Amino acid sequence: MRSKNRPEQIIDLARLRAFMIPLRMQLYRLLFAAGTATASQLAEHVDETPSLVSYHLRKLAEHGFVTQASGHGTDGRERWWQVASEDGWGFRDSDFADTPEGVAAVGAVARGIFDTRVAQYRTYLDQKSAWGKAWTDASFSSEWLLDLTPVELAELSDELEALARRWRERGKAAKAADDTEDREHVSVHLYGFPFRP
Repeated sequence: MRSKNRPEQIIDLARLRAFMIPLRMQLYRLLFAAGTATASQLAEHVDETPSLVSYHLRKLAEHGFVTQASGHGTDGRERWWQVASEDGWGFRDSDFADTPEGVAAVGAVARGIFDTRVAQYRTYLDQKSAWGKAWTDASFSSEWLLDLTPVELAELSDELEALARRWRERGKAAKAADDTEDREHVSVHLYGFPFRP
């Protein structure tokens, strides 16, 4: 059961390598959450100069990950950015397994994404008490040990993706209806991978 809104699959090594720089990963995630932002706004979040952030945004734009947002800004000097697709993007290791450069790029990007997610979760853990009882009681961290085939693992992935998309659409609809009370960005990280004890 593949979703109509599947993330774009990156198969070009140059595009994948554009994400090997941790700052670009961070900027993409911030822009995805914010919807639109300027280089100056993003620079405040990553503790970098607006000119450096602008450079990396232009590089992400060259590779089709972000684009200029229309209808923002009042003086033609200020560029507003947004992600190119709300469906995101992904890649399969097997599409890059035929060269050492491809294998290295997949490893670097996958580790960078994981490191970014771990840092985000550590920040939440460090600030947990500030979120209050409702949020800390609602948050979760779970692990299930399952016995699956590769086909079943792929099916589980599709089901989890469909579930997450349904909740994302529900949140977007609520925001569009101005139902923003107690609504925050929520990050859900799920991993599914084989292991041998």
